[in-house]
Amino acid sequence: MRYFLNAITSICAMLLLNAGVFAQATTGSESGTDEYSKLAGAMVFLLVAFLFILFFILSSPKYNYSAERRKERYSFLAKISAVLNRGVPIEREKDIMLDHDFDGIKELNNTVPPWFNLLFYGTIVIAIVYMIDFHVLGSGNVMVDEYLNEVKIANDKREELIRTGAFINENNVTLLTDAADLEKGKQIWNVNCTPCHGPDGGGTVGPNLTDQNWIHGGGIKNVFMTVSNGVPAKGMISWKTLLTPKQIQQVSSYVLSLQGTKPATGKPPEGNIWVDSVKTTGNDSLKITDSSKVKTDSVKQKSDSSKIKKDTIK
Repeated sequence: MRYFLNAITSICAMLLLNAGVFAQATTGSESGTDEYSKLAGAMVFLLVAFLFILFFILSSPKYNYSAERRKERYSFLAKISAVLNRGVPIEREKDIMLDHDFDGIKELNNTVPPWFNLLFYGTIVIAIVYMIDFHVLGSGNVMVDEYLNEVKIANDKREELIRTGAFINENNVTLLTDAADLEKGKQIWNVNCTPCHGPDGGGTVGPNLTDQNWIHGGGIKNVFMTVSNGVPAKGMISWKTLLTPKQIQQVSSYVLSLQGTKPATGKPPEGNIWVDSVKTTGNDSLKITDSSKVKTDSVKQKSDSSKIKKDTIK
């Protein structure tokens, strides 16, 4: 009955409130359509409010039932907590109180909680199992063995990367002379390089790679860097995204193996004469040259033999 009266009171209050709002909305020079729209909105609002209150009235016993169930559940949890902690109620603390007294602070002789003993005995069981598994049966790896295994795996991966040439760059690359590597470099050359440099390296769109003149520097390090980075200004793409460092080393070594072959249809020399410092000083250095500043007129690069000869009379 109390819930019903509360519901009726709430409905009456909402009706009065909406009636006031509707009266204020209908004053003035508003059209009939607006008035009907607001009236319909007020009726919908009242219907929703009525359904909400009705639901609250019908479900009130359910809420009471839920509260009782929650109370029972809390009491059950309290019982479990009492078993796990083995605590003493406050009214019985005087039975376990010791004679120690320090400024009114007294000590209780509580027992060790069962959950703490369970953890302690569990650690003993785990230690026994660990000892048998790792030190008696040897079925598990101790930390030292795990570390050594991880080091071995890392070394194997490093050797594999070295074998595949993942660590090769223009600073540590070396010239390959093995026939198998040069053959692989030739295969890469035939697939990717012949359209611009010709099958024999004499040059078509690109320069002649068989003479001693180099636009971007000769030697394995410079050739490796040129192939890796490309020459976008001259239309040569960067091959480091398409070839592995090992493959670039192989094709660069093959390019240098074409030195002195003198193809029949080779282009005139371009760039400057490169002196391999490996043969003179034992140190191959990088030489970065701006191709826009390199003269490509072979006539200007040839020296007049008549000017080189000295007059023996003089």
